[in-house]
Amino acid sequence: MTGGGGGASELVLALSTAPDAEQAERIGRALVEERLIACANLVPGLTSIYRWEGAVLAEAEVLLVMKTRRALVPRLKERLPQLHPYQVPELVVTALVDGLDPYCRWVRDETAG
Repeated sequence: MTGGGGGASELVLALSTAPDAEQAERIGRALVEERLIACANLVPGLTSIYRWEGAVLAEAEVLLVMKTRRALVPRLKERLPQLHPYQVPELVVTALVDGLDPYCRWVRDETAG
């Protein structure tokens, strides 16, 4: 197996959810402005089913798909809870295996480093 294109191996996708589009946009915009992420895609129309404090709940949410560098994940883990209305916000991070070279360079260029 070869390394990811355009330095993709140093990039990650970070996923979170927000209660509505307004909150998702506020969070995404702040993280982009702070250069912790290069981009946040907001995907409306989700229904999340989960257990919280002993009850099974179903809630409408907006998914944030964020692109950033692996080195910024610790700062993202600190900052997201400060911006988020949830007591325990979702943040899961997965490696980016490959990507279009110019896009990967753009992600690196647009994040703090």
